[in-house]
Amino acid sequence: MLIQTNHITGAILAGGLSRRMGGGDKGLIELAGRPMIAHVIERLTPQCSRLVLNANGEPERFATLGLPVAADTVGGFVGPLAGVLAGMRWSVAFAPKSTHILTASADAPLVPRDLALRLAEGLAGKPDACIALAASGGHLHPVIGLWPVALADDLEAALGEGLRKVLAWTDRHGTVAVEFAFLEAAGERVDPFFNANTPEELAEARRLVTLADGGSL
Repeated sequence: MLIQTNHITGAILAGGLSRRMGGGDKGLIELAGRPMIAHVIERLTPQCSRLVLNANGEPERFATLGLPVAADTVGGFVGPLAGVLAGMRWSVAFAPKSTHILTASADAPLVPRDLALRLAEGLAGKPDACIALAASGGHLHPVIGLWPVALADDLEAALGEGLRKVLAWTDRHGTVAVEFAFLEAAGERVDPFFNANTPEELAEARRLVTLADGGSL
């Protein structure tokens, strides 16, 4: 059975240290007149019943976004799986009807508007898989996926044992990769999961978002 929108909590991952961008909150950097994360929020909101932001430190700096903030429940900045776990724990506590969380990074402003649907379709009819991860151009995007909240205890135990690599954990539970086509805009192909990790990539993200706001993406 296809997982429905009202059973999905969206979790935007912004708990990293952004070292390649020079530190700070990458998602709050201006992109086409608003924070980069605002583009992600706009695209995910119709796809989920609730949205939560995973971020560490003072939550007040995100107040203008109007989202609840859930910090990592595992200390030490141990990587994106900690953000996935934080999203799961928040969903269980505040969106108990949700069976899954949909994750996306705060620096991926072109995340597809049909992300949840396509990932849910990828899991449908596959009893041996319970996690769906996005892929494009033959590359897997391990932090963009659909995850069952029922795995929260298992994930917490794995992190406690020192596991850090996303795929090392997802492979234990059956994972399906869902391929998304590149977007076409102004005669060029654009990866829908393009993310800005460096100042140079930020400049490119600004150009791409301008195309998106013009209706090309």
